[in-house]
Amino acid sequence: MHPCLSFQSVQIRSLTHALPEEVVTSDSLEERVQSVYDRLGLHVGRLELMSGIRERRFWPVGTRPSEVAARAGSAALAEAGLAPEQVGCLIHSSVCRDFMEPATASVVHARLGLGPHCQAFDLSNACLGFSNAMVVAAGMIESGQIEAALVVAGEDGRPLVEETLADLNSRNDCTRDEVKRAYASLTIGSGAAACVLTRSAPDAGSHPRLIAGVGLSATEHHELCSGDRADGRGPLMETDSEALLQAGVVLAQETWVLFQETTGWGADSVDRFITHQVGRAHKRALFEALGLDHDKDFTTVETLGNMGSVSLPATLAMAAEEGFIHSGQKVALQGIGSGLQCQMLALEW
Repeated sequence: MHPCLSFQSVQIRSLTHALPEEVVTSDSLEERVQSVYDRLGLHVGRLELMSGIRERRFWPVGTRPSEVAARAGSAALAEAGLAPEQVGCLIHSSVCRDFMEPATASVVHARLGLGPHCQAFDLSNACLGFSNAMVVAAGMIESGQIEAALVVAGEDGRPLVEETLADLNSRNDCTRDEVKRAYASLTIGSGAAACVLTRSAPDAGSHPRLIAGVGLSATEHHELCSGDRADGRGPLMETDSEALLQAGVVLAQETWVLFQETTGWGADSVDRFITHQVGRAHKRALFEALGLDHDKDFTTVETLGNMGSVSLPATLAMAAEEGFIHSGQKVALQGIGSGLQCQMLALEW
């Protein structure tokens, strides 16, 4: 498949997000590993200093990804004015899943009462799952296979954060470098998002259009961020944040070149840039490397952290709700996911 895909007849009919009520500060997380910090001569406040993340949110204990994904999906269908039987494909695009089998999309499909003709499957690709799913759904619409698709994601960062804290506290030989490699796990937050994509119609009105999607891979860096547990315990992840940032920015530069060639848009002609929210240093390095204007950026990472696949669509939804994006503007979406993968989408609002 060519890494550049253009679309002529795909619109974003609705875009919704849902956030947990519980707010958890970075300082409160660090206080739970105070003994580790004391032994290593570290001080509370380091996590926010390094990431720019002041707080994030968590769903109540026991919340399943399907539950919050369906909540966002129901709101998206209502906003789009679509009945469940009009949806031809449902894609659940989170890192988090209810279980290994069946697909979490099956649970969301049942919760929403979608029709038997509606395909349902999971598409998971680290933090890029949602944008990848939008491109897959758009291709199905563009080719005439379906008229409407629903993309959902429900991320729950609490298990990873809790297991990371427990692991740090259980070790007496933990080093400064190991604490540093665990910091990315402590930036994770929770949230849900959903998007209805439909075929453009003459009466489409002011609905945003998906113009193009561009993606590249650099899988030689797949070990820079990885998580797995073979002992049946909770999730645990290790990240070389500095190397990941450097490799990600290089990949983003290459993807940005393809994006400009595909769309004819440049840094000056794009009105708004919405990126996957990782951290302050990542955002600064990315914008400087691509020559982008920081005033065209909308940020949520300070108060929501890294919500995985939900970060990009939720940030886009919030930017639109708060009037940062206006009708007629060109909007570029950009995300980098561990693996490494990079994808950029072009929208006309």
